[in-house]
Amino acid sequence: MSKFAVFSFFSGAGFLDLGFEDAGFDIVFANEISTDFSYVYQYARKKLHKSELKFGLHINSIDDYLNCKDDIKFLENSIKSAKIDYDYVGFIGGPPCPDFSVAGKNKGATGIHGRLSLSYVNLICKETPDFFVFENVKGLWKTARHRQFFDSLVEQLKNSGYELTYKLINALEYGAPQDRERIILIGIRKEILSKKEKNINNFPWSKYVTYNLEDIKKIAWPEITEFKENSVIQIPKNIIPELTVEYWFEKNNVKSHPNSDDFFTPRSGLKKMQTYSEGDVSKKCYKRLHRYRFSPTAAYGNNEVHLHPYKARRLSVAETLAIQSLPAEFELPKDLSLSAKFKTIGNGVPYLAAKGVALSLINFLKE
Repeated sequence: MSKFAVFSFFSGAGFLDLGFEDAGFDIVFANEISTDFSYVYQYARKKLHKSELKFGLHINSIDDYLNCKDDIKFLENSIKSAKIDYDYVGFIGGPPCPDFSVAGKNKGATGIHGRLSLSYVNLICKETPDFFVFENVKGLWKTARHRQFFDSLVEQLKNSGYELTYKLINALEYGAPQDRERIILIGIRKEILSKKEKNINNFPWSKYVTYNLEDIKKIAWPEITEFKENSVIQIPKNIIPELTVEYWFEKNNVKSHPNSDDFFTPRSGLKKMQTYSEGDVSKKCYKRLHRYRFSPTAAYGNNEVHLHPYKARRLSVAETLAIQSLPAEFELPKDLSLSAKFKTIGNGVPYLAAKGVALSLINFLKE
């Protein structure tokens, strides 16, 4: 049976890595510049009883693997070693995306974070892994002002010997209770496809999709319900319960989760907070989720965490982990600040979406 080694970049707290690992890939190396994210990565792996990474977790910039002799040598030696033990060696990564996000800085390829997408592609072209995964916000692919940059990356990768396939996915399709779109670009070296007599155009994007997005959007989801603390309401008929936040709160038993009490205590804003109806996510701030609907994108910058459907507070860390469709056993360290916890969670790829993409890739490589 084929074995697959993965070198992870921009690893964050490891949501993408965990999805790939649980799909059958071996994460052997991780790279993350944030000490907070790296701390969570290591802490969560221990709690999940995951083994230590063969080549370690490295807290530094991806540019070091392009410019620093010691880091270049370490990475190249690690890749050589992995090729001895594994049939395939690949890269996965989601470069920071605020510069391509409509809701972010929108500075594009010239922004501090935007340039890191090119660094990742340059590293792929330099080290030529057997396959790679590139994850980013839909703005990089869909926004006209950024599409030219995306197309230039695609051309560079093609010229370096990769056959490519890409798709705009939504976490809802994979069963996560979150309306979160991401562009996924996958590349496989031409010689591998030629040897297997495979066509990248036959990549099984839909094989591990749980729900059809068009069908999801056609459903008459509940919209607005008057907010009453600790209220009880009946679940509507003809919805998909597994895509609701309430289903995931119960599935992950968030009340008993180690991070259940990690939430911002409302003070001056409490009175205003209570005026927002359950399901009112129309404004930039104070978005209150509906218990029987999915969440909008879990982006928790500047402590703007979504409001709980029927509690007079914002969501807890345990509840936001559930919205990211993570296993109930995934937890964050208590000694990390609340702001850092929510930033860490919002930065990650929904676990079920990561796992679904990973299953499609490993299935394609194995067959």
